[in-house]
Amino acid sequence: MRVLGLGFRASAPPGSLRAAAEAAASGRLDRIDRLATAADLAGHPAMRALAEELGLPVVGAPLDRIAAETRAATSPRIPARYGGRSIAEASALIVAGRGGRLIAPRAISPDGTAVAALAEGEGP
Repeated sequence: MRVLGLGFRASAPPGSLRAAAEAAASGRLDRIDRLATAADLAGHPAMRALAEELGLPVVGAPLDRIAAETRAATSPRIPARYGGRSIAEASALIVAGRGGRLIAPRAISPDGTAVAALAEGEGP
């Protein structure tokens, strides 16, 4: 299962999420099975718009699991509720399930408001 994780600012427009997603997936969004983000961002209008456009489900990863995901990069700019972990990487790894691993570098939208990461795993 391939999962595209997204982290973004509240002000991010759908086009920014799309740009980061395209970059992380090397333009092959047709090979993605699910979108993932933090549970508190899953209902964000930009996330919903991207999911609808791509015809993919969005899975919200629990905040406590994101904060505990040691395979995800850290940054002092990421809020404490996420444990300073990359939301894109952590949510992609969590939703990818058993054997989850990152398969591409994180990609950032040109305006810097969205980040995407691609993971692959055996599913839940």
